[in-house]
Amino acid sequence: MSFRALLRAPVFGALLMVCVGPQAAAEGTFDIPPGAKFNQEKLGKITEFFKNEVATGKISGANILIRQHGKDVYHETFGVQDVVSKKPIDDKTIFRLSSLTKAITSVVAMQLIQDGKFKLDDPVSKYIPSFADVKVGVEKTKDDGTKTLELVPPVRPMTVLDLMRHTSGITYGFYGDSLVRKAYAAANLYAGEFDLAEFAERIAKLPLHNQPGALWQYGHSTDILARIMEITSGKSLLAIEKEKLLDPMGMVDTNFFVTEPERQARLAQPVPNDSNFRVGREYRTEVRQKWESASGGMVSTMSDFSKFAQMLLNGGTYDGKTYLSPKTFEEMASDHASKGSGVERDYFYFPGDGFGMGLGLAVRTDPGNAKPPPPGSLGELKWDGASGCYMVIDRKQDMFFVILEQTPSERQRVQRTLKQLVYEAMVN
Repeated sequence: MSFRALLRAPVFGALLMVCVGPQAAAEGTFDIPPGAKFNQEKLGKITEFFKNEVATGKISGANILIRQHGKDVYHETFGVQDVVSKKPIDDKTIFRLSSLTKAITSVVAMQLIQDGKFKLDDPVSKYIPSFADVKVGVEKTKDDGTKTLELVPPVRPMTVLDLMRHTSGITYGFYGDSLVRKAYAAANLYAGEFDLAEFAERIAKLPLHNQPGALWQYGHSTDILARIMEITSGKSLLAIEKEKLLDPMGMVDTNFFVTEPERQARLAQPVPNDSNFRVGREYRTEVRQKWESASGGMVSTMSDFSKFAQMLLNGGTYDGKTYLSPKTFEEMASDHASKGSGVERDYFYFPGDGFGMGLGLAVRTDPGNAKPPPPGSLGELKWDGASGCYMVIDRKQDMFFVILEQTPSERQRVQRTLKQLVYEAMVN
């Protein structure tokens, strides 16, 4: 893969964002002591930035919310939900979440683990027998310089923990040039109509990119996790999520599909020259299909997603109801890919420099190597998606911020700048 192609790849772009960090970040914006407050004049720089983004046609629009101590510190919308209708964005505008879907799926998976439906150390093959026969693809270079793929047995079974921290060896086929990724791309995984059960069988026929537990590897692990959720609950993924999280929290517009005319009229669109989400498949949000993509298929609104972010900020509770116990939340928000875990990090380590990997969320563990370090707090939780949506949960400051936007190619720059401006607006 060429360097230019790598820059266009969703995972590499996100990696670049967190590894390089905001080069212009002000000194002192990392790990600010608790109790910081926001300067309203400095928050105005966020408004200036996004007004310019819309005016120059880089994005069609965005919805940004910063909430601290349960109150909105900054909440502004910019631009339009699509350049055709020119309808303004509001809190009911529907956005494709892309990989932020993984965060929602992972929270519900932790609820099921909390309920005793399955365990982190359970082998995946306990629930999906075809994974007992999976092989690991090892690249070998022949004398003539050509590469071949040797299939070897896994040294240990893939577990639920591997799925949740992305160390299963399951990958994607739309970035990188390894032979296993090429095998994924050639497998035509998204052909026809299929559900999570069929999709899991398709994945099980492919080689693993690496030994389970050996390397952080972004891919379809969350879809396999979702299939285990279905098997252990006897319900579809959406039915589980509605029962355990979406309905109790009042997340009425968070779903996998937008088929109703009224909701379709609220669906945000990127600018026409930035509509390729580059995830190896076409988004079919407006067409109901069997596959409920647990790794990237959900849509939501700021009205809905802010509730989810607040629940995480609260440590697993929302509006008087406990969704994750303190013990479960602590396990989810802890680093499970630390130096002692045996998990290696390569060029495509998406959480980035200074971040470890929790169960479905990246967690800030240290300042990282950039000088000055990118802003944030130790213990920060974050995730984002190819569509541009992004959340940061800073429990140290009792603050979160969320941006909902649809801009595949501009998202790294926009997210990096927003985070810089948010933390530069904080004062002790």
